[in-house]
Amino acid sequence: MENKINYGETKDVVLEEEWDKTFPKSEKVNHRKVTFNNRFGITLVADLYEPKVYEGKLPGIAVAGPFGAVKEQASGLYAQEMAERGFLTIAFDPSFTGESTGVPRYVASPDINTEDFQAAVDFLSVQENVDKEKIGIIGICGWGGLALNVASIDTRIKATVCSTMYNMSRVNHNGYFDKTSEDELYKLKEQLNAQRIEDFKNGKYELAGGVIDPLPEDAPFYVKDYYDYYKTNRGYHKRSLNSNNGCNITSSLSFINTPQNTFSNEIRNAVLIIHGEKAHSCYFSKDAYNDMIKDGKYTENKELMIIPNAVHTDLYDKKDIIPFDKIQSFLKENLK
Repeated sequence: MENKINYGETKDVVLEEEWDKTFPKSEKVNHRKVTFNNRFGITLVADLYEPKVYEGKLPGIAVAGPFGAVKEQASGLYAQEMAERGFLTIAFDPSFTGESTGVPRYVASPDINTEDFQAAVDFLSVQENVDKEKIGIIGICGWGGLALNVASIDTRIKATVCSTMYNMSRVNHNGYFDKTSEDELYKLKEQLNAQRIEDFKNGKYELAGGVIDPLPEDAPFYVKDYYDYYKTNRGYHKRSLNSNNGCNITSSLSFINTPQNTFSNEIRNAVLIIHGEKAHSCYFSKDAYNDMIKDGKYTENKELMIIPNAVHTDLYDKKDIIPFDKIQSFLKENLK
């Protein structure tokens, strides 16, 4: 059988001109869309936010996440807020998603997504109004884990913030709360590889589905938490994978086989990890912090901040809960 799989039409850059974010537009910042390429030749689209009034060169911040979201959701809110506070920021769509290019569509990759963050740093580093010695990154949810990945290798980054983070490799390999047995993992691998054959035969990549809808009455709390954000007016967006049909099913294979944050205790730049006390995912941040400082030489500029009573998606968009004052002071202190 010939490989007749349809990778989809080439995704050209088509930019939405209207304000279609899940949050109100600030009158304190200028906003425009920008594009840049990563080393895989994929064009990434980002929203750039900058203060309307400033002097000299600004510190630059790249923001991404949550995993499966688009820049019109939480990452854009963070980027706009930090621009109000004196930073030039970009919130970008990852490769294969949103307004960014790359086919097949809706692929996730630990390697390519790590590169996406580095490409964003490339872009910030050459902006005339950005001080290239003052660049930081903010990763939300699964992009918090990827932010740590990037911080391990990119010495241009001077400060890293991880908010309500997931380690996507760990959750794909071990399951939620590390409850997947060896036999269950093997069965999952069998299912995913069988799906590869089906995709090949059918000529298309099957999607995993986004947040379940309608919501079952007996759904776990974390599913209800996601539904409350991605499937309601609070956070729904037409280009968001989590709000709609999800990533390609077989994307999970690369995360299962690629551990993240293996070298996090080598990170010399400052790191702030923030998580909600009541979040189902809080163990990711606690463990990531402990792994980062274990046997590490560079522990003095590492912080773990637990927000009392907050759940996972509280740190997506609830500005009265997200500790923006702390994020601002942390970044300004470490982007001197």
